[in-house]
Amino acid sequence: MIVPDRKKQRKIHSRMINTVIYEGKTDTIIAEGELLDRRYCDSYRPDGEIRPPHPVHNMILRMELHLPELTIMDLEVEMPTTPNEACMEIQDSLAPLVGMRIAAGFNAKVRKRIDRVKTCTHLQTLVAAMASASFQGAWSAMVRSPLELKTYKAMTSRLKDTCWAWRDGGPLIKKIKRTD
Repeated sequence: MIVPDRKKQRKIHSRMINTVIYEGKTDTIIAEGELLDRRYCDSYRPDGEIRPPHPVHNMILRMELHLPELTIMDLEVEMPTTPNEACMEIQDSLAPLVGMRIAAGFNAKVRKRIDRVKTCTHLQTLVAAMASASFQGAWSAMVRSPLELKTYKAMTSRLKDTCWAWRDGGPLIKKIKRTD
C-alpha cells in the first residue's frame, strides 16, 4: 500500500478543485469552479532566483446554465494567479463553449471545439470537473419542488452510461423503463 508518511515526508504540491452551484434567475443556475495549484517548497528559476512556496495557478470559472437542458448561456474566467503573464492572453479562450449543452460526450466536444494550444490544460480540467458537478447541481435545483414524471424521466435518461450504476441494462435504467 502506498501511503505517504506525513510526519517524515513534506508536501510539495497540491491541486484543489472546488465547484459550487448557486440559484440563478428563473430557469438557470450559476456554476462557479475554482482550480488552485499550490507549491509548498522553494523552487529555482533558470536565472537562479529562488521562489518561496506560492500559489502557482488560481483560476475561477463561472457559467450560467439554462435548466433543464444545461445549456451554457454565459461564462467568465478570472485568473487571480498564473505562473506567467502570457497566461492572461487566454482568459477569453472558453467563449466558444457558450451555447453548448452539458450532456454525454461534453468533454470530448470541448476538446474538439477548443484546441489545447488555444487555451490551457488547467482551464480544460476545470471545465471537465464542473460539468459533472453542474449536472448534480441542476438536479438539486430541479428537485426542490415536485417534478412531473415526464420531467423526471427526461432528467434521469441523461444519466444513461455516465457511470456503473446508470449503465445501459443496469437496475436503475431498467427501473426507469418500467415506469413507461
